[in-house]
Amino acid sequence: KRNGASPFFIETSTLYKGERSNAVDHLNHAYAHGFGYDKVGAPFIMADGLFGNSEIEVEIPGKIYSSVSIARDAVYADALVAISHPTGHVGQGLGACIKNIGMGLASRKGKLRMHSSVKPSINKEHCTFCRQCILWCPEEAIIEQDRKAFILSEKCIGCGECLAVCKFDAVEYNWGVESDDLQRRTAEHAFGVVIGKQGKLFCLNYLTDMTRDCDCTAMKQEPLLPDVGILASIDPIAIDQATIDLTREKAGNDLSTASYPRLDGTIQLQHGEAIGMGSRKYNLIRVT
Repeated sequence: KRNGASPFFIETSTLYKGERSNAVDHLNHAYAHGFGYDKVGAPFIMADGLFGNSEIEVEIPGKIYSSVSIARDAVYADALVAISHPTGHVGQGLGACIKNIGMGLASRKGKLRMHSSVKPSINKEHCTFCRQCILWCPEEAIIEQDRKAFILSEKCIGCGECLAVCKFDAVEYNWGVESDDLQRRTAEHAFGVVIGKQGKLFCLNYLTDMTRDCDCTAMKQEPLLPDVGILASIDPIAIDQATIDLTREKAGNDLSTASYPRLDGTIQLQHGEAIGMGSRKYNLIRVT
């Protein structure tokens, strides 16, 4: 504000059901958690409109997409400060800056495209038919079959909500395929967010209270690793690579490996670098 800017917070609606699936509920949720103008001094704007379909198709030099669907106001904003809280992630291994801006600032169509490679199935031996996956599925793609949950693959959008709510490890994925593809798609959507903001992008990763699962799980989690500090960079690839490196240096295991050892959370970094979004090489300047 002192420099004449007009700052505002932005978010987008989620694919899955809950308090963040549309603009009105999401804004009420944000205000309840302290993100009101009286506390933060800036308005909160839903960048993808009322129902997540306010979007712009942004051209990128991707290997999967030639264009990606990004929340309209995220594209039109003059500059972006990306504030991320790195955690582990059930689908990507690492949930940090790339995941935050790629998944977080895509429109609903963009989120669907990213998740379309993720097709879960039900392990009937583990399923207790608690019905939680049926209750939370946004597309009513899960039905009862022989007193067990059953996923209709033709209706499934791959949002991962069933995996998040199942407490009995009954939801299965082909992790070796789905996670890698999801990470690459997320990286390309992240590129769509930042491609027009050269010189106007600043990234902050808060490596504190890092947990196994992302903050959207809406449950109390104990920190998985010791606090490291705060990283700042103009390069979203470099800042996430530093997140991997510094957590490994501090704890012996990087955040992705400590959270989900069967996933390789660096696929998103490799792909982002390959398409020109940034570099995994960086200079670390420590400030005390």
